Amino acid sequence: MKKIFVCLMMAMAVVGLNSCQNKKACEQECQRECSQEGEHKCEHCKQHEQMNKTDIVLEAIQTRVSVRQFTGEKLSDEQIEKLLRAAMAAPSAMNKQPWQFVVITNEELLAKIGEQMPNSRCQNKPGCAIVPCGDMSKTLEGAGRDFWVDDLSAATENLLLAAHAMGLGACWTGVHPNMERVSDVQKLLGLDEQIVPLCIIPVGVPAEQPEVKQKFNEENVRYIK
Repeated sequence: MKKIFVCLMMAMAVVGLNSCQNKKACEQECQRECSQEGEHKCEHCKQHEQMNKTDIVLEAIQTRVSVRQFTGEKLSDEQIEKLLRAAMAAPSAMNKQPWQFVVITNEELLAKIGEQMPNSRCQNKPGCAIVPCGDMSKTLEGAGRDFWVDDLSAATENLLLAAHAMGLGACWTGVHPNMERVSDVQKLLGLDEQIVPLCIIPVGVPAEQPEVKQKFNEENVRYIK
């Protein structure tokens, strides 16, 4: 879990992970254990730090929404790299990492994809679009081959959470297993047959603020004790 959300933690460092909820009280209680420079190293402060990290991760998960309208502002190379690092931190079956990520910043190509595939939202001025693809040359053999879908789905969710944590908007738009869409994307991006697009993710500065939905439903849970 810690590995999966490492980029998310970096993106939200401004929240102040190294400070306690009540710094003055903590300093008084831990005066003998904390250093004179104010570096909190005692168990009391470490517990506060862990609580803050947990809150940040859960807040990002529970407040993420699908954003489909963007301002057109470009993303920096640094922002894109953070998104890709978050995606590639995902787990994969036998650690095969059977993925390839296509990053599209060309406005003409984005518009062309949006025109041909309106569901991709690439016509709505995203800063870029990222296409997570399964690389069939890296998958498990035999019955485990299709685990690439699980692997790329985990990577896609990581990317969506990282985008949200960075103040960006993104949306998962489906491609696979609709083979007509798969073929269209392969042609538009010049992909080999062994590179299979799972989805298209438009990413950018949000031009809308969708309402956060409460999706927890106890009826969808079965406990076996």
